[in-house]
Amino acid sequence: MLDAALEHLIRGIVDNPEDVEVNTRNNRGRGNTLDVIVNPDDMGRVIGRQGRTANALRTVIKAVSPNGSIGVNFLDVDER
Repeated sequence: MLDAALEHLIRGIVDNPEDVEVNTRNNRGRGNTLDVIVNPDDMGRVIGRQGRTANALRTVIKAVSPNGSIGVNFLDVDER
């Protein structure tokens, strides 16, 4: 559910929504991490000035997660 919500939010702010992909990764006892993959041209939009957009997205996801222990990583298509 969290991955779909994050994907929906990010697709709304990027120029290439077809390249957005969110994968859930288990960190063995440290909770889950959502890996967000976007087009390299959209990385600046997702991160925002001084990381404000990325921090806001992380805050929203942590607020709606059941236990609040979830991380969000932003990767471009080349870092898969």
